[in-house]
Amino acid sequence: MQFIFGDSTALPPDLLVDMARYRHKVFVRKLGWQLQCQDALEYDQFDRADTVYVVAQNEAAEVIGTARLLPTTRPYLLGDVFPQLLHGAPPPSSPEVWELSRFAAVDFSGGTGSALDQFSSPIMLNLLRTAMECAAARGAKRFITVSPLGIERLLRRLGIRAHRIAPPVIVDGHPIFACSIAFDSE
Repeated sequence: MQFIFGDSTALPPDLLVDMARYRHKVFVRKLGWQLQCQDALEYDQFDRADTVYVVAQNEAAEVIGTARLLPTTRPYLLGDVFPQLLHGAPPPSSPEVWELSRFAAVDFSGGTGSALDQFSSPIMLNLLRTAMECAAARGAKRFITVSPLGIERLLRRLGIRAHRIAPPVIVDGHPIFACSIAFDSE
């Protein structure tokens, strides 16, 4: 397994297309998210020049994991699309807080991959740690995320300090919450 990271201008264009195809497979086809996609590629308004990506690949150079890192000093998912998860609190805006989004660690190379694979995959912890290192190198001290219930408990079991910023909210029939993930974890 190898990790490739950098902003969208530093990564090879073919890798960005493979990542977008992988995200479509995970988020639209497996998880059933209702996202606007073209040509089975998942991009949104937060995929821009200053977006930092971490991409995990297997030995055959197939994408098996992704993470999108966004500075909270610019528009980002929680602040712009899901501010209700903050229950009226202002969205974080600091060079020390980055958003982790479009995080997936499902390996489809050996079959169809389960939508829940990403939460028990050995890829997941390495991908998260690499994303933390990548963001920390850019001044971050913690992540914020839009997460489904259960993530907080899973992260704690892995030795990662995570907590809810506010109570969960039902969005499209699913309970989600704003999660803070500290980088000072073991």
